[in-house]
Amino acid sequence: MERSTITRSFLLLSFIVAISLLHYLTPLHLPYLHDIFQRLYYLPIILAALWFGFRGGLVCSIVVSFAYAPHVLFQWGGELTLEMEKYLEIILYNIVGGVTGILSQRERERAVELQKTARGLEESYQKLQQQSERIMAIEEQLRRSERLSTLGEMAAVLAHEIRNPLGSIRGTAEILRDDYPPADPKHEFIEIQIKETERLNRVVEGFLNMARPQPAEMQACSLQEELETIATLTAADAKKRQVTLVLERPAEPVVLTADGEKLRQAFLNIVINALQATPPGGSLTISTELRGEQAPEMCEIRFRDTGPGIDPEMLEKIFEPFYTTKTYGTGLGLAVTKKIIESHRGMLQVESELGKGTMVKVSLPMERPKAA
Repeated sequence: MERSTITRSFLLLSFIVAISLLHYLTPLHLPYLHDIFQRLYYLPIILAALWFGFRGGLVCSIVVSFAYAPHVLFQWGGELTLEMEKYLEIILYNIVGGVTGILSQRERERAVELQKTARGLEESYQKLQQQSERIMAIEEQLRRSERLSTLGEMAAVLAHEIRNPLGSIRGTAEILRDDYPPADPKHEFIEIQIKETERLNRVVEGFLNMARPQPAEMQACSLQEELETIATLTAADAKKRQVTLVLERPAEPVVLTADGEKLRQAFLNIVINALQATPPGGSLTISTELRGEQAPEMCEIRFRDTGPGIDPEMLEKIFEPFYTTKTYGTGLGLAVTKKIIESHRGMLQVESELGKGTMVKVSLPMERPKAA
C-alpha cells in the first residue's frame, strides 16, 4: 500500500472518530449541534469517494453508519417516529458515498483513457516525424541519384570531346619541351602546360569514374594484403610529409569478396586525404576490427589521423561530387570512394572533431576462410 493511501485513510478515520465523539459528548438538549455534526459526516464520505472511488466511498459510508447508529439507538432511542430522519440520514450516507464513488471512479477511468490517448497520439507523432525524416532522406538520395545520372550523360560526351584534345596538347607540349633546355624560360612554361594538362586529365578521369564506373570483378581477396599494398605505396609520401604511418594487423585473417583493384583505389583515396590533412609530426593509424554479432559478419577498417579535424558544416558535404577545400583538388576522391564501398555492400562513415583529428570507418562484409 502506498504511503499516500495510508495517510489519507488515517485522516478519514480521524475525521470520523472526531465527529462521533462530538455526537456522543454533546448533551441531547442541544439538538441544533447534533444536526450540524451529522452533516459533517458527509465530508469524509465525499473525500473517500474522490480519493478511492466507488469502493472507498461505500466503505467509508458504512463505517460512518456504524459509528452514528449507536448514538441514534441508545441516546435518542424511545422516540423512533420523531427521530426517523436520523435513520434516513444513515441511508443517505450510503447513497451519497456510492453515487459519488461511481462518478469519481468514472472520471478517473476517463482521465486514464485520455492519458492513453495522449500517449498514443505522441507515439504516432514521433512515428510520423521519423517517417518524414526518412522521406526527406530518401528524397535527398533521389536528388543525388538524378545529379549522378546527369553526370553520366555528360561523361559520355566529355570523354570524347576533352580527352582526345588533351592527349594532342600534351604530346605537342612534350615535343616542344625537347627544343628548349631547362635553363630557358620557355621550358618552364611548357612544364606548366604539361602539368596542367595532366591535372585536367585527372579531373576527367575522376569524372568518368564517378559517373560511369566499370563493373567490379568480385573475387576472394585478403584485406591485410590490400592494406599492406596501400601502406607501401604511400610510405614515401608519409615520410616526405613527416607523418608516422602505422598499420595494425587484425586479430585473424580477413577474407573479402571484392574487387581488389577498386578497394585499393578507395583505400588509397582515404589515406592520401588523411596524409594531406595531417601536419608534420602527426600520425595516421590503420586498424581493423571484426564484428561477428551481425549477419553477414562485418569487418571495420579504421583510418585515424591526428589532423586538425573537419568543421561540422563541411562534414555533411565531403561526399558531394566536386566539393573540396583543397586548392588543386577535384572534389571527386571521397565521392568515388563512397560509391566503391557501397558497391561492395559496405558503408563509409566519417567522425571528426576540430583539433582532435578525423577517423574514417569503412565497414565491409567478410567471408570466413573455408576449412581444408
